[in-house]
Amino acid sequence: MIRYQPARHYLSFGVVALALAVFSGWLGLSWAPGFIPCGLFLLSAAALLILAFQPAIELHAHHLAIGKRVVHWMDIRRVDRTRWESPLVVRLTLFDDSRLVLVYPGEPDACQALLRHLRRASRDALIDGLPYRQYWGEMLAASPDGKAPRYRMLRPEDEAEVERLYQRLRTVGRLDQKTPPDEK
Repeated sequence: MIRYQPARHYLSFGVVALALAVFSGWLGLSWAPGFIPCGLFLLSAAALLILAFQPAIELHAHHLAIGKRVVHWMDIRRVDRTRWESPLVVRLTLFDDSRLVLVYPGEPDACQALLRHLRRASRDALIDGLPYRQYWGEMLAASPDGKAPRYRMLRPEDEAEVERLYQRLRTVGRLDQKTPPDEK
């Protein structure tokens, strides 16, 4: 089991935003435009405190637990990442076409690890629109002649150098410039 807890800094930032809202409200009593930052700080504090009190996410061998909600890996049909990386926001589509939005307010490294674990464990799912095997590169593209596909391993200029050395080896029989022992 792997447990992902919300990052602690969301709580402290939420408390600081709340304190700034109180201070701005106090200033707003004598200067009316002070209520504008008070409202903005209140909204920020509310969002940060909501993120701070998100339930822990637990990954088990057969299911995903978000607080008290349990989702079996085989029930997940799609795992779609949004542009939000920290906090991580992932849309999960389940077998009955219901959707679950997973929000994880954690450190950026923990967010990436959680996303990788979600993608690895959802074997029956489309991952960002691609089938599981294709996303992880487990499927070999079948060519018409039945051979495995040929991948480029070298840059074109390196291939030219290898080809030049190969031709030289074929004609001379060696790559070094030394004289043969019988010519000494």
